[in-house]
Amino acid sequence: GHPTGELRPGREEEGVRITPQLLKASTGEFTLESILLLKLRGRGIAHLGCLGDCANLEWLDLSGNAIAQLGPLAALKSLAVLNLSCNRVASLEPLGSCHNLQSLNIAGNLVSSLQQLRCLTGLRRLESLRLRDPLARLANPLCAAPAYRAALADMFPGLKAIDGERVSGRGSELYQLCRDLDSSLGRGGGAGTGTEPPRAAQPWVEASFWEPRPPRRSSIMEEAYKQFGEVLQECRELSRRADDTIAQAERALSGRPDPNSFVF
Repeated sequence: GHPTGELRPGREEEGVRITPQLLKASTGEFTLESILLLKLRGRGIAHLGCLGDCANLEWLDLSGNAIAQLGPLAALKSLAVLNLSCNRVASLEPLGSCHNLQSLNIAGNLVSSLQQLRCLTGLRRLESLRLRDPLARLANPLCAAPAYRAALADMFPGLKAIDGERVSGRGSELYQLCRDLDSSLGRGGGAGTGTEPPRAAQPWVEASFWEPRPPRRSSIMEEAYKQFGEVLQECRELSRRADDTIAQAERALSGRPDPNSFVF
């Protein structure tokens, strides 16, 4: 057979299949229904197996595997965040049943037409959709179309981010508000008579614009904080190593005689 790195779509039996044993070993949970967060990045997975039994799963990372068929994901009604980047997915049909989905990353797959995304248009909570990740050099065949981002924005009016960039919406409204403010300040400065009573200041945005959203179940935030903490720890460690290296270099240089000091 082929090594895992050479799996082809349609040859899923050769890759890793998700089993209850694999899930319990990865999460430490005794029952699949208890799993809320699952990270199975780069595990050679080609078949999703029993993943649909994780009925309460909210956060799922399957990036860097060999997955082509998404069937079992249709059962995950609580799923909010899904990372499928760097797999072999062409059909997204099963995701049309994930009604709680808010964030979907499918960069680095085989999505070749807008038609293949129509099945997601019923996902009312979908806010972030990523088909391309320039930093990781991941894309989909669809991304070669010159105006695909504009077409996506038309197809999904509720999206707030496409490929990690904010969709013009609130951003453009803020730009317009700032322009209006500038022009009104310009007019006010020219009048300068001081005779007109000051008008009541109008809010720039709707009353609820700055309000935090009601908290959802916190497992997704917990994972985000955990990952942020890990990155912070790595940064501190790198900083400490850099300080040590600089100190060593300074000691080595200060111990060496300066040849110029002997020149008279």
